[in-house]
Amino acid sequence: MTIGLFLTQALNGLQLGILLFLLAAGLTLVFGIMNFVNLAHGALYMMGAYFAATIFNLTGSFVLSGIVAVPATMLLGIVVERIALIRLYRRDHLDQVLATFGLILFFNELVRIVWGPASVYMNTPAALSGTVSLFGFQYPSYRFAIIGVGLAVAAGLHVLIHRTRIGMLIRAGATHPEIVAALGVNVRLLNTVVFGLGAALAGLAGLMAGPIVSVQSGMGEPILILTLVVIVTGGIGSIRGAFYGALIVGIVDTIGRAFLPELLRQFLERSLAQAAGPAIASMLIYVLMAVVLAIRPQGLFPVRHG
Repeated sequence: MTIGLFLTQALNGLQLGILLFLLAAGLTLVFGIMNFVNLAHGALYMMGAYFAATIFNLTGSFVLSGIVAVPATMLLGIVVERIALIRLYRRDHLDQVLATFGLILFFNELVRIVWGPASVYMNTPAALSGTVSLFGFQYPSYRFAIIGVGLAVAAGLHVLIHRTRIGMLIRAGATHPEIVAALGVNVRLLNTVVFGLGAALAGLAGLMAGPIVSVQSGMGEPILILTLVVIVTGGIGSIRGAFYGALIVGIVDTIGRAFLPELLRQFLERSLAQAAGPAIASMLIYVLMAVVLAIRPQGLFPVRHG
């Protein structure tokens, strides 16, 4: 293992973590603040990727893809919330799980009908198709762009939640919705705003993931599972927890998959190491989550009260 290879995989882990944060931030807003279990969040990520890929393939403009895809996903989320989910806020979490799982199936079939069963591909924007020289090795510019976008979103969310009036209302509505409603605030509209913001972040994640993954039906489910691990590890309802949890999960998952099989070959027979290495590497983040829950059930970075 060379230093360059290790740094490359560490940056890949950071990039995966940032992508997971874009999803986890939106989901933790809805899950933690609204106390609503939205399994359809991964489907919104998928729709954002399809919107972006479609516009990019029509126009060749990545910027235009973002201008269309993120608001379109936000609008789609608001429509879904108003039509299908608004009646479920006071229902049991099991009802929410069943309803949003139904939405996953609906959107998966919708994209098969509209875009067909084949994958849709989205090229890396020309301006970011090169590499950046870093400590003597080359790293793709586009992956650096994902990291930069994620850090900018993290800073923007911090300002929104902690420095603006709507952020104050969101935090107050999460803990004392009756009091906020008594003060004349439209809590239903506030919930719609939060859900729309979460959908927009899912759409942004889909846009940024489009050039590095295959855009296909069902692409939201695997990353949704990782996102749930992030939220539980970092702390439910905590944007700070979503950020640090995503970085931890992304780096552990990437480094584990890259180097654990080789490490096991030092101690086990080669054929056994090749069979066991990938399986154990894929389990690492779940082992991490289990350890965190055993030591700190509230997560590593829970919501700060007061």
